[in-house]
Amino acid sequence: MQETSTSVEFGVMIVGLAGGLALFLYGMRKMTEALKLVAGDRVKNILSKLTTNRVTGALAGAGVTAIIQSSSITTVLVVGFITAGVMNFTQSMGIILGANVGTTITAQIIAFKITKSAMLLIAIGFFTEVLATNQRVRQIGIMLMGLGMLFFGMELMSQATNPLRSLEPFMDLMRGMENPLLGILMGAAFTALIQSSSATTGIVIIMASQGFVTLEAGIALVMGSNIGTCVTAYISAIGKPREAMQAAVAHILFNVLGVLLFIAFIPWLAEVVRYVSPVSLGLDGVDRLAADTPRQIANAHTVFNVLNLLIFLGFTNTLSAIVLRIVPSKPVIEEKIIEPKYIDDYYLDQPALALDRVRLEITRMGKHALSMLRDSMPILTVGTRERIHSLQQRDEEIDILHSAIIVYLHDLSSGDLVDPLPQRLYQYVTLANHIENIADTVEKGIVSDSYKRLDYKLVFSEGTEELIKAIYKETYLVGQAALEAIGNNDRDKAQEILDSKAHFAGLVERARSHLYSRLTQESPEHLVVYKIESNAIEHYRHIHKLFMRVCEMIILQSEPESDQELQQEVPQEGHDEEPQEAQEQPEQQEQNSKERSE
Repeated sequence: MQETSTSVEFGVMIVGLAGGLALFLYGMRKMTEALKLVAGDRVKNILSKLTTNRVTGALAGAGVTAIIQSSSITTVLVVGFITAGVMNFTQSMGIILGANVGTTITAQIIAFKITKSAMLLIAIGFFTEVLATNQRVRQIGIMLMGLGMLFFGMELMSQATNPLRSLEPFMDLMRGMENPLLGILMGAAFTALIQSSSATTGIVIIMASQGFVTLEAGIALVMGSNIGTCVTAYISAIGKPREAMQAAVAHILFNVLGVLLFIAFIPWLAEVVRYVSPVSLGLDGVDRLAADTPRQIANAHTVFNVLNLLIFLGFTNTLSAIVLRIVPSKPVIEEKIIEPKYIDDYYLDQPALALDRVRLEITRMGKHALSMLRDSMPILTVGTRERIHSLQQRDEEIDILHSAIIVYLHDLSSGDLVDPLPQRLYQYVTLANHIENIADTVEKGIVSDSYKRLDYKLVFSEGTEELIKAIYKETYLVGQAALEAIGNNDRDKAQEILDSKAHFAGLVERARSHLYSRLTQESPEHLVVYKIESNAIEHYRHIHKLFMRVCEMIILQSEPESDQELQQEVPQEGHDEEPQEAQEQPEQQEQNSKERSE
């Protein structure tokens, strides 16, 4: 009968511990997801602005990770900046190092023993989420509810482990944690199993509050969690952009070297932490251990990671060189079939960054459309059948990028978005549609008229060609400026373009008047020529109108972005790189085209 009772108690304890751990992990996840949505745009801006050197980068990495409580999200942001060309991998090392310090805030919060407020936080969070109409306020409610679940899970685990005080085998195991190697291995294995170093640290603090774990054993277990979390980073990087694997390897290198460096100094670190941590007076034995050790372990976790940061910060160049040797950057290979370069499912969990990636991809798509526009006038007037066909085929590249962008934005819209991200998502759908329409106008309109010119062996009159050329040049320059406004989120630039409408309208009116005056000519093909020339005016007017709509969308953003973190143009590399001839201005291209035709 005694054995049955012991078995039942042990089963209840396991269920309580597992349930508490599940609530802890779920609460942590909900809190992190809500923080990511509420603060994601802001922390992205902080990171982008504070990466001028390794020190500010480390501070930014620590601060951002402390806010969103997820070093993996910080890593996603870093990978996004690297692939966008905002920073190189060496510059990102400071942020990656600082992220480890930011994660120690969780342990500090747990050590304050505010689990009694768990139910209050859950109640406030729940009713805020249910009653609030503003999406941002609802996410704050989810964050509070997640924090309450985290504390409630801790309370359940604490209650479940209380009977273990009388279980001698367990106490022997805990005493065995005094061996640093065993403690580190146990901490690493458990963290790799549950995929959360914060949970491991929380459990260690809970065990310390029961008097199960000494400070030295707690430090070893926490060090082990630093190694175990590398497994999570490595697994999450598999199949992702090469930069993600490089960041994961840097994380592994930093954490493993840090543990190896300090493993022999655990007693010294424990004495330092005891000296700087508060002590409980009037207690001794297990009671004093239970009262003081949780705070000491949290402090040791912070001190350990800060010291690691200070030591390795001076060796970021060396560390990055080692990482790049282990995981070399992928060589740039010119691809025959165009495909998206900036958008990747890897960024979907960070909506603000994902939308920045879309902006880069739209800018890239726009440059392909602008190159079609640039070549359209020479091909319309003197282009050969081969060149007309080549221009027509280039629209397929635009269609591929457009489809990829729309699908990506659809996937992004299925998640939770807070203002102003939904408006920005709508804006980018519209921008992508306008640019795709520009390419279609060249492909279906100008290409069709170019074939007619060849079929009827027509020649544009010199006066009409000059007037259409003026419209074409103005449209091209407006297109260049509009793409610059998209890439930089430059509302002032967009307004400047909109203010030029009157000038363009004057060019169109002069060209139309000239065409009307030529309708009295008696040449047999004059009606066909008139139709092609008037079509050309309307095609360029329609493209110009689409660029104007692009600028209107930029101005109509509900919340203008002040950040310029991705304001560089899309890098011209790989298959984005255009031949020298493609870089010529419209005037020079037309002259070269005429010479080749002659």
